[in-house]
Amino acid sequence: MTAHRPVKTAASLAGIAALGLLAACGAKAVTPKGGGANAATAVGYVVVQPTRVELTNQLSGRVGAYQSSEVRPQVSGLILKRLFVEGAVVKQGQPLYQIDPSLYRTAVGQAQANLQSAQANQAAAQSQADRYAPLAAKGYVSKQDYANVLALAGQARAAVAQARAALDAARVNLKFTTVPAPISGRIGRSTSTVGALVTTSQTDPLTTIQQLDSMFVDIQQSSGEMLALQRSQASGGMAPGGAAVRLTLEDGSAYDQVGTVEFSEAVVDPTTGTVTLRVRIANPKGILLPGMFVRASFVQAVDTAAYLVPQAAVSRDPKGQATVYIVGPGAKALQRTVTADRTQGAFWVVTGGLNPGDKVITQGLADVQPNKPLRPVAAGTPQRIASSAPGGG
Repeated sequence: MTAHRPVKTAASLAGIAALGLLAACGAKAVTPKGGGANAATAVGYVVVQPTRVELTNQLSGRVGAYQSSEVRPQVSGLILKRLFVEGAVVKQGQPLYQIDPSLYRTAVGQAQANLQSAQANQAAAQSQADRYAPLAAKGYVSKQDYANVLALAGQARAAVAQARAALDAARVNLKFTTVPAPISGRIGRSTSTVGALVTTSQTDPLTTIQQLDSMFVDIQQSSGEMLALQRSQASGGMAPGGAAVRLTLEDGSAYDQVGTVEFSEAVVDPTTGTVTLRVRIANPKGILLPGMFVRASFVQAVDTAAYLVPQAAVSRDPKGQATVYIVGPGAKALQRTVTADRTQGAFWVVTGGLNPGDKVITQGLADVQPNKPLRPVAAGTPQRIASSAPGGG
């Protein structure tokens, strides 16, 4: 008797450890009396029902200014003054540069003189036409002479109009010698200094103003993904999602403002095969800068009939197809091929292969085989472990 006792104690300890492991998993294999290949396996299951699952996309994008304006001269001349501080915030209409106005003042004076001369000629021509009118009516002046006088009066009026237009143009050019800010925003560095000659045909802008209190984010989505999404929505399987967009910055931190999708371009980029979506988002603290790389997350659609299945229940066959075991008729294991293309948290999002009310096995899968008898219980049900027989141990 004494020689056999250590063996019995080791066996008991191994049995207790195995029972404890099965209890921790939430289900244990039970071999009824008689054993055999048809022994029922205790498994835990969850009952699945279709639910609304958000289709969240995370795409890369680049930040751009809400408005950007390159300041260019509209008249040629020497810069006399720079009237702003580089990097400051300027208001629309604020003077930025003063170009030498001497030549343009002279042009205004000349245009004014031309207008006065034209007005004097018009007065003389009109007076002559007025004198000829009664004479022509009495036949003292030929109709041809009267017609010529009327034509001269008309030409004089046209000359006055031309002179007045030239004066207006000269005044506009004089006004352009003061270069204003076309928009409000933060102004960049000046590319021209005091004393530099600027022209209307120069390629480089004097400076650039960008409105940064609100920003655009251009993100790219595969045209194939967009096409598949449109088909799903057209078939009624998905509903349009919201327009709220959240950004992740380059350092991995979350941006504290929420943006909205403004529009989607109707053109596919032939070099990348993507469609650009434009997002508008507030930038009150000036954190976002033009050219910055970000990640944009947004709910693009809502799947109205998807199933959330715990990841532990889904496996892949040699072909890469997703499969699950369900509790079939007669409490036997039934293997089902499902469509599971993405995850959400601790779940696979299953969009095909399941029916409402299916009991998907999530625990005890190691001993499950197709058509094998099962002892199903709801997942997470506490397992009772029978106490050792009297005298054992």
